[in-house]
Amino acid sequence: MARPRKPLLNRERIVEAAGVLVDREGLEAVSTRRLAAALGVSGPSLYNHFRTKDEILEAVADAVSARVDLSMFGEEDPRDWRTALHDWAHSYRDALADHPNIVPVLARGPGRRPSGLRVADAVFGAMTAAGWPPAQATRIGALMRYFILGSAVGSFARGFVDDEAAYDPADYPHPGQAHLLAERQREVDEGAFEAGLTALLDGLALQYEALA
Repeated sequence: MARPRKPLLNRERIVEAAGVLVDREGLEAVSTRRLAAALGVSGPSLYNHFRTKDEILEAVADAVSARVDLSMFGEEDPRDWRTALHDWAHSYRDALADHPNIVPVLARGPGRRPSGLRVADAVFGAMTAAGWPPAQATRIGALMRYFILGSAVGSFARGFVDDEAAYDPADYPHPGQAHLLAERQREVDEGAFEAGLTALLDGLALQYEALA
């Protein structure tokens, strides 16, 4: 019998393999040698698709951006600008939830990444269409990215150890229940994100009223 053919090497396979490495071990784990081994190919064959490691990481970041829902910014969508920003923020955070190690690459800005540029274009377009001045629309897009990316970098709740003795009231009189935070990570972190997002949008709503 003929031996089964290996799947053809393409950009999608390389990006998928790189994404797995980033998720498991971080950005530094990505190398030509590691990727070639994971894909069962020779190292030089990767250069037919990507010139550098940075190009691969940019593609991984763009693949994550592509998962962000932008439908709320469509012309036919009935949501107002505030609701659209709220729903988009949650979609963006959800897309990053399983891929926190790629956040530093996303934080550099969209650069030339197609999906990243589509995100920036959708937010800016929706804000200016709602009546925000272009300069303020740019600031809104920036501050939303700061907030969402910052929330994805790490977990506040996981920053505390599950050891009551670590938080002796004699030394730290207030965080007496801090040792319980880790086991309530999702509740704490998602609640904090929603509280911050609401406060941010409330502030923008006041500015919007002033513009009107």
